This record gives sequence, structure tokens and C-alpha cells, in this order.
Amino acid sequence: MHLQFRITRFVCVSLCCFASLSAYAENENNKLQFDGSEAHVFKTIGDDELKIHVFQPPTPSEAPRPAIVFFFGGGWKAGSPKQFEQHCRYLAERGVVAMTADYRVSSRHGTKAKEAVQDAKSAMRWVRNHADELKIDPNRLAAGGGSAGGHLAACTATISQFDEPGESNDVSCIPNALVLYNPAVTLAPFEGNQPLSKDRVDRDGTLEERMGTKPENLSPAHNIRSDLPPTIMFFGTEDFLLDGAKFFEKEMLASGNQCELVLYDDYAHGFFNYGKHENKPFVATLIATDKFLNSLGFVDENEHVEEWLSKQ
Repeated sequence: MHLQFRITRFVCVSLCCFASLSAYAENENNKLQFDGSEAHVFKTIGDDELKIHVFQPPTPSEAPRPAIVFFFGGGWKAGSPKQFEQHCRYLAERGVVAMTADYRVSSRHGTKAKEAVQDAKSAMRWVRNHADELKIDPNRLAAGGGSAGGHLAACTATISQFDEPGESNDVSCIPNALVLYNPAVTLAPFEGNQPLSKDRVDRDGTLEERMGTKPENLSPAHNIRSDLPPTIMFFGTEDFLLDGAKFFEKEMLASGNQCELVLYDDYAHGFFNYGKHENKPFVATLIATDKFLNSLGFVDENEHVEEWLSKQ
């Protein structure tokens, strides 16, 4: 694999160090394994394999199961499928085939966000194409994710462009529900506001550079139509992406879609992750996730997040 770097931004020593770290991260993701799960290659790009990790419920079922695919966050630059391991473990216990997928990021693959969107769509199609093997109901398939991963999940529902070249789109990548943890759903100007503050743009480069296309092309809030899946979003009130989420919710509701924005006081970006804030927001958002999935018929009413967590 050839990593692409902007040499003008780094001295030679820094470039060598960064390349070494990136190669290490790439190897670690390729070798990633979770006890009790199965890893499947859902896409091959050159010599690189992208894997999806599947957590099956512990008890067998004659009927096809509901399923969910999670995408990790990391600004389309870094991250690991490990981020949603615990979400997968709990939901598998609840009878959901829960999956966490890899995708291309800039630090490991020299790619832009548009390639990450292609990979997310590929993952959803792979899951539906392998519904019998995975023992899932392809009409009860949710997508979820955090931050940039939440953006990718939302893109599988809203963005009609950016399918993988040469890949058949006969099978839909559109999920039947969206579970989004502080997602980046508004990436272009809205109602006189900018999607990111100037300091973040200066630090990370322009959004167009990071996207690899005009931001509105990959902005879920700017590509809403009337037939989108039921959606829930979780945000801390101190999150820098919250205004964009409120705009997304407004546009979703105006188009006749089901969308709920759930707020948690005084928390900032990334608050929901396992291991943060003594797991209080992790528990709260996972309980809300369970109730949302119950409302859609994915799981029964026996939510038991706290009991489950006490045994981990």
C-alpha cells in the first residue's frame, strides 16, 4: 500500500516517524480480533482487506435476527472498530446480530472522507448480500456510529453518490434505522452558520480538502428526502457539532421523517464512549438505544444495560 503524505507540512524526520506509526496502526487494525466474534473481509482494495466483526447472539434462533452495523469515529483520519465492541456485546445479548466495521482513513490509507463513505456503503451491501449466512433479516438492518462514523452511517441513508466504482448497487445500502452518537451530519453552511469553527478548520484543513469533494455533497443535512429511516441522535449540550445536529433534526422532521435528538447536559464531544465519565453516559445512551430499537421491533422490552455492565 502506498501512503500519501503532504511533504510540505513535515520535515523528513517527522515524515519517517509518522509513516512508521501509520504502518503500525494499519497492522493493528488488520490483526484486530474480538473474543466471541467472527471477522469477515467485506472489501479488498489492492492489497488491503477491510473487515467487519460480527457478534452473534448467544442463543440460537430459527427466525432471522435483526442486525446493526457500527462505524467508528476519528475525523475520517484514524480510529478503530474496537470503539463499538461493548455496544455490540450488549446488543448481541439482546438478540441482535451486532457488527463493527473497518473503513479507510487518511492516516492509514491516504484517503478522503468520500472513500470512507464508499466503504460504509460497501459494508451495508455486504451484510445484506450475506443475510442468510449471518442469519439476519435484511429488512431489519440498522446503521450506527459515532462522530465521523455517525456521519458515515447517515450517509448510507442520505447520499446517493459515492458508491464504490465497479460495485453493484442492486442491493440497497440504505439502513432501516439510524443510531447516531454525536454524528457530523451537517458539513456545509446552514442558516447563516458554519459547520465547524474557524480554529478547527485552521487546525485540520478545509472541509473540502478532508472530504475530497464539495462538503454539501457529503452533508446528510443537505441531502434529506422524505423516505429516510427512523433516526435517533445522542449529543452532549457542550458538543461543537450540536447546532448542526439541530438543523439536521429540523430538516428531517420538515420532510416527514422520524428523528429524535436526545440531549445530555454538560457533556462534550465523545461523551458516550465506553470507559468515559464512569460509564454514566455510556449506560444512558445505550439504554436509550435499546428503547429506540424496541420501538422498531428489533428487541423486546427486557432492557438490562446496567445489569449487563455489572457483569463485565
